[in-house]
Amino acid sequence: MTQLRLSVNDAQHELEIAGDETLLGVLRDRLSLTGAKLSCGRGECGACTVLIAQDGAPARAIYSCITLAAACDGTSVTTIEGLGRDGAHPLQQAFVAHDAVQCGYCTPGQILASLALLRENPTPTVSEIRTALSGNLCRCGTYPKIVAAVQDAARRLAVGE
Repeated sequence: MTQLRLSVNDAQHELEIAGDETLLGVLRDRLSLTGAKLSCGRGECGACTVLIAQDGAPARAIYSCITLAAACDGTSVTTIEGLGRDGAHPLQQAFVAHDAVQCGYCTPGQILASLALLRENPTPTVSEIRTALSGNLCRCGTYPKIVAAVQDAARRLAVGE
């Protein structure tokens, strides 16, 4: 067993974990944060995407299903639950406005990957959006709506909505 200290959505946690536990398992099973989904379990679909930051570096999108929890000691994790209350974040609003949610299974991962992109590049091109989201699969095929939602969110964030 290993001691794990991490901040999740600005709440501090100390847990005793097994060496083979994934970050996704800790988030879902230990902390009851079920927004990140287990789908492929191999880091191929992006349904488990969360943001992780350490030592003041910008947060980056990771696949929590293939990330060992022990490797996250001392990090700050943001899940979809920490993004905005009641859909208040501009990305959440844009996804709803553009009907980019469909079944909703991939939506948390799509939104967090989009947020990582917009923090790095506030005015991405369509090509840059597609590239940034290429690791997040949508089985409903709403890609054009997702791209439109990210473009709209970029505009909303630029004007401070």
